[in-house]
Amino acid sequence: MNYNETLEWLFAQLPMYQREGKAAYKANLDNTLKLDEHFGAPHHRFKTIHVGGTNGKGSVSHMLASILQTAGYKTGLYTSPHLKDFRERIKINGEMMPEQYVIDFVEENKTLFTGIKPSFFEMTVAMAFKYFADQQVDIAVIEVGLGGRLDSTNIITPLASVITNISFDHMALLGDTLEKIAREKAGIIKPNVPAIVGTRDADTDFVFIGRAKECGTTLEFASDNWNAERTPGNTYNLKNKQGITFDNLHPDLKGLYQRKNIPAVLETVLSLRAQGINISDQHIYNGIANTIRYTGLLGRWQELSRAPYTVCDTGHNIDGLTEIAAQLETCKYERLHFVMGMVNDKDVDSVLHILPKDAIYYFCKASIPRAMDEHVLAGKAAAHHLHGKTYPTVAEAYAAAKAAATPDDMIYIGGSTFVVAEVI
Repeated sequence: MNYNETLEWLFAQLPMYQREGKAAYKANLDNTLKLDEHFGAPHHRFKTIHVGGTNGKGSVSHMLASILQTAGYKTGLYTSPHLKDFRERIKINGEMMPEQYVIDFVEENKTLFTGIKPSFFEMTVAMAFKYFADQQVDIAVIEVGLGGRLDSTNIITPLASVITNISFDHMALLGDTLEKIAREKAGIIKPNVPAIVGTRDADTDFVFIGRAKECGTTLEFASDNWNAERTPGNTYNLKNKQGITFDNLHPDLKGLYQRKNIPAVLETVLSLRAQGINISDQHIYNGIANTIRYTGLLGRWQELSRAPYTVCDTGHNIDGLTEIAAQLETCKYERLHFVMGMVNDKDVDSVLHILPKDAIYYFCKASIPRAMDEHVLAGKAAAHHLHGKTYPTVAEAYAAAKAAATPDDMIYIGGSTFVVAEVI
């Protein structure tokens, strides 16, 4: 098989949460442990950092990876989902794994997969860990896929367990309260492994405090320790309680929500330094300033055009889109054109009421089974005074927005990771 045929075989054989939703979710680590044993526990052959949370874990993971590779470490990075190419999930020093590695891994292990019947995610985690071990990485940043306690990545014992924040998302799987969701996310905190939580929240902080005590480990809330001031030009001045300062930090990630992510990154770096990982201040400045360049991160307030100003962002739940709505209010435009699609297992109504009422909406459906029908989405949106036309595909909606927009207008594309993937 060639690369595309290999991916088609995987998509056909292995249930994939991103496409199918709850039916593809495996609420245990049984298959992961079987695969790990088969490949000789490759995750024991390199150091790791584990990053979970509801929003921001992708940005934090990529910034940490950028800093580490700037510091001279051969750095693996495992994230999900991918936007354009499956290999975005598995990188070393910003380079995607070779297509041939994917082909050989699947070809050599078809019989194994047929017997164990892993999910797409379980197989991908096994592939990532084996690839990192084969390539002898020094350290790998591992992003949690969904939840934490029962996520396939949770077989590692990392140098640090990082949880960015807690918000409502994937409630059908993780629980219908913030406390229940936090307990699943807190499952990545392990004995004697320093834990970092990005933002303190009275609804959930006691969960992390309790889990850290159970594990006999330290816990730091980055939002308690760091004061982050954002200045015009997307520059940050940060200072922590110990007097450590980072002035004129200039991330190439543009979203306003990075003001919450950067303190979590810095707190994690301090923990790594304390464990003997050699990271200088200059490595931090360079790594954060070049995250997109060094890691290839896509879809975080990504600017696609200047006239009309066109941006896409993968934010898709209540907290993520609240941040997006706030940032849209800071943008200057004559009219806002909002290309929007969502998935059908989200609490859509909780999100729609926060979106700008004066935008022209282009409701569409991404080409995955989980995507919400564009007419259903438009009907729900109308109840929240959001109005526009429907389009059967993302491409048609984006084309219509571009045709209608003047150079002084703005186009925003989002609501779902999969809408952004099709536009990019």
